[in-house]
Amino acid sequence: MEIIPAVQSQSVTVAYFSMEVGLEPGIPTYSGGLGVLAGDTLRSAADLGVSMVAVTLLHRQGYFRQHLDAWGNQTESPDLWNPEAILETLAPRVAVTLEGREVQVRAWRYLVHGLSGQVPIYFLDTALPENSHWDQTLTDFLYGGDDHYRLCQEAILGFGGVAILKALGWEGKIIYHLNEGHSALLALSLLERQIEGRGDKIPQETDVEAIRKLCVFTTHTPVPAGHDQYSWEMAQQVLGAERAALLEATQSGFDKSLNMTYLALRFAHYINGVAMRHGEVSLGMFPRYPMNAITNGVHAFTWTSPPFRNLFDRRIPEWRHDNFYLRYAVGIPLHEIQQAHTEAKRRLLAEVEKQTSVRLPEDVMTVGFARRATVYKRLDLLFSDPERLKSISRKVGPLQIICGGKAHPRDEGGKEVIRHIFRAAQLLGDTVRVVYLENYDMSLAQILCAGVDLWLNTPHKPLEASGTSGMKAALNGVPSLSVLDGWWIEGHVEGITGWSIEEGDSSSEIASLYDKLERVILPLFYGKPLGFAEVMRSSISLNGSFFNTQRMVSQYLNNAYYPLQEPERITKEAF
Repeated sequence: MEIIPAVQSQSVTVAYFSMEVGLEPGIPTYSGGLGVLAGDTLRSAADLGVSMVAVTLLHRQGYFRQHLDAWGNQTESPDLWNPEAILETLAPRVAVTLEGREVQVRAWRYLVHGLSGQVPIYFLDTALPENSHWDQTLTDFLYGGDDHYRLCQEAILGFGGVAILKALGWEGKIIYHLNEGHSALLALSLLERQIEGRGDKIPQETDVEAIRKLCVFTTHTPVPAGHDQYSWEMAQQVLGAERAALLEATQSGFDKSLNMTYLALRFAHYINGVAMRHGEVSLGMFPRYPMNAITNGVHAFTWTSPPFRNLFDRRIPEWRHDNFYLRYAVGIPLHEIQQAHTEAKRRLLAEVEKQTSVRLPEDVMTVGFARRATVYKRLDLLFSDPERLKSISRKVGPLQIICGGKAHPRDEGGKEVIRHIFRAAQLLGDTVRVVYLENYDMSLAQILCAGVDLWLNTPHKPLEASGTSGMKAALNGVPSLSVLDGWWIEGHVEGITGWSIEEGDSSSEIASLYDKLERVILPLFYGKPLGFAEVMRSSISLNGSFFNTQRMVSQYLNNAYYPLQEPERITKEAF
């Protein structure tokens, strides 16, 4: 077996750790934005020739397959796939100690090929005959099981990931990028190595500082439930007394609990949120830590539909290797933008008919929104007043809506959001056609984000860390109508790249949403199609050229991985 050398174009390798990674539809090891962002990051790293590897878990049974009945009731089943048909199994085995016993871990490899290099992804797997039946299931489900199961998974990711990299020959200087707090235990593994061989085994602040220089931490959520936290008793049970004592000695046990976000904050020299506003929100949540911001992006080539790829290749041939050239989309004739979008829309409507047997007309304004179905995302805000939607459709111009998204199996609030949309669809009838697509995944997102006429985003402010679906839409000339939160604060130019929903309480936001549709967007779409096409073109030029992972990875390279100046130091007084 060929092992890719650890040092390629740089003298430092970045090890990117993420609980989920979205690489392709046939590998269901992602649940949504976090995993898709990870996959886009790795694709751009390969494009840029960055020396990078990635570590995640295999998730043999995926996240889940979503099933919706006629009333919108969601049920789930395993999303089975065959790693043997897609990945390459590797020989090394490592052991992770859980609850005093050794759990054997192996890795599978997937190579991301880019314009200037390749990035290997290692999928950790405990389904080995030498492990107990329960231990073999630890890499089965993404975000499955109870807290005990989740903590064991995170130990496999953190401790097992560091060990497997060493077993595969990745030596030398490594910078560890923690994509969310799930992998924070890798810092504890590094600290154990730092003090290995000492008689006292008591870490000093200089030891913590040595590990801190190796770690970068990106936090993705301002929602408290997004930060994994475990009781101290459970941490002692799973990790063992020695490791629990090490956490306490380094002041990494907080309020007698193991908070994975605080553990990552403690051991990272560079910490960032995923949009400028999210950086501010995160600083408010964690005021004792220096907080930076690098706004998310999407992999431009992956999320650009075939009609627009062809258009860009013809008009802006440099766009594939330098996404900033999309700025010159401002010079593309409007009728060519319209033609490319018409092709993308036809592809979407054909997919809708294939999945649902519902035939939607091509000339009707089509609104799209799809994301994880949870209460704060407010997928159902558009349906707050079905009679108003009917009135708008009759008075100004017809409207149809395509949406999708999964609710976590234990998120009853999210499941009720889906049921609410189904009830609203029945009330709207044929006046405003509504389609809810099952199993929203990467392949469906590629079609949906490109094919609708308007992308809608209505999270409860300020709970949207970034959001990336609107970025995917922008690459395809689809403007957004969104709450001013996350990335949209940076991407929004009213009437140029899309439109904002005015701030206020829920009732005023609903009124603003309907007013923008009735008085601005639909009249422009039906009355001044070239004017609407100008907004489409500006979305590509202003937002597509910036909100991409090529720019994002370059910022991580310059600011986090290989900074020209030493980053701000976290003082001991912060703890």
